[in-house]
Amino acid sequence: MVTLNYRDAKPIYEQIKDGIRRLVITDSLLPDEKLPSVRELAAKLAINPNTIARAYKDLENEGYIYALSGKGTFAAAKAEGRERRTSELLEEFDEIVTELIYLSVRPEVLQERVHLLEMKRGGKS
Repeated sequence: MVTLNYRDAKPIYEQIKDGIRRLVITDSLLPDEKLPSVRELAAKLAINPNTIARAYKDLENEGYIYALSGKGTFAAAKAEGRERRTSELLEEFDEIVTELIYLSVRPEVLQERVHLLEMKRGGKS
């Protein structure tokens, strides 16, 4: 389900969030599909359950998953969290592009990078 890189500078809970977010966005986790419990995933990854709980809580706030009391945690439909996440990422994108332009990176270089990323993804929109 989720793999961790213990050598990565990114915090473990962020890696978990990124992994589950990716699974939801790519439909590897279908809407309403049950996720492992906090304890199950913590045991599988050999980490503290509080780390999983934190990641799940953040993902729920972002709209990627939802919890039903006594039933478990489930993947949300993509549309539920997509708008908010898209807005957050576009803000980050704007900040990064602004800095790159300040560093004299030409807009054509940025456009080419976006094009290459799109091609890598298979040209899908």
